Amino acid sequence: MASQHRKPRPAGTRVAGIRTPALATAALTSVALLSQTATAAPSTDDKPSVEEVEKKVDDLYRQAETATEKYNAAKEKTTKQRKQVDTLLDDVAQRAQKLNDAREELGSYAAAQYRTGASAPDTATFLLADTPQDYFDQTQLMGRVTERQKGAVDDYFADQAETMKKRQEAAESLQTLTDSQNGLRTAKATVQKKLSSARALLSQLTAEEKARLAAIEERKRQEAARKAAELAEQQQKAAADAAAQQESSDASGSGSTGSTGTDTSSSSPSPSPSPATDSSYATKAEKALAFARAQIGKPYVWGATGPDSYDCSGLTQAAWKAAGVTLPRVTYDQVNAGTTVSLSSAQPGDLVFFYADVTHVGIYIGNGMMIHAPKPGTYVREESIYYDGESSIHSVVRPA
Repeated sequence: MASQHRKPRPAGTRVAGIRTPALATAALTSVALLSQTATAAPSTDDKPSVEEVEKKVDDLYRQAETATEKYNAAKEKTTKQRKQVDTLLDDVAQRAQKLNDAREELGSYAAAQYRTGASAPDTATFLLADTPQDYFDQTQLMGRVTERQKGAVDDYFADQAETMKKRQEAAESLQTLTDSQNGLRTAKATVQKKLSSARALLSQLTAEEKARLAAIEERKRQEAARKAAELAEQQQKAAADAAAQQESSDASGSGSTGSTGTDTSSSSPSPSPSPATDSSYATKAEKALAFARAQIGKPYVWGATGPDSYDCSGLTQAAWKAAGVTLPRVTYDQVNAGTTVSLSSAQPGDLVFFYADVTHVGIYIGNGMMIHAPKPGTYVREESIYYDGESSIHSVVRPA
């Protein structure tokens, strides 16, 4: 019966075989939740890793370079349109002056007729009419003017009609120019926004993270240099093989001639490029490369074409201009301004284009290396064509 008076034990939970009171259970639950929160904290941290920052900054610079080429194209278009508008406005001004002179001449005719009584007093108003209809509605007065005067009237109205047409063209061109200028401002703002975002990301890195980022960049440079050395070796081997084949062909050709001097060979080697053509290109390429080398150390500035700073296409355009070859302003026009060749056949002076949207370009100097203006914050420099990986290379173009 004693068991009937025993107090019930409070509900609890067992931990490691020991029953704990409810309060202790709640405490353990809280500790477990805090532990889970602490474990999950790194995954909820908004700060990106150094690798993520590196990728994001590269992407932003790529986007800025794309926007820069659009800006360059818009700027070039705007410059041409401004010249066209100025020409049209000058033409309209000259025509307006011509009309004023003609109006004065017609007025003198009318005044002379009035003084001599050759026509009614309203002839001056008729001869200075604003529209041809006003003139032709009064055909009864045509007999009162001389042939010379009729010719002057016809010329006046023809010039007036042409002037009105030119004014309309000028107005339309001005509107097109305004639209282009708005597009130019938009492209400029886009570049600035991308660059600001990249700088903001880099500014958030600690000294340790910046060191890690530098190490990542150094590994990329070493890999790019290794790939460039491989390409140089391949090109040298191909050149040696070609030279050996040419020597063999020359020896075979000279040995197949009989005593009569007649060539008895059954076949002839395929024609090779004209030495004169190769020599001409090499001479121009040498001038272009000499110019490019002289720019090494000058800062990259988007939209710049020299002489103190350059962007990528501004540098290649200026380099080949020094060799007497005119290239378009932007990369996606330069890529079509020459003959596309294989990477293994690249020669010094060739243009190497990058990325699917063809937004970067450098000038090849041989051995897998190029001179280019890389990106904001950098300077014109020599660098491996694999600086951003092999997959980034789009094509190689020989511009002359």
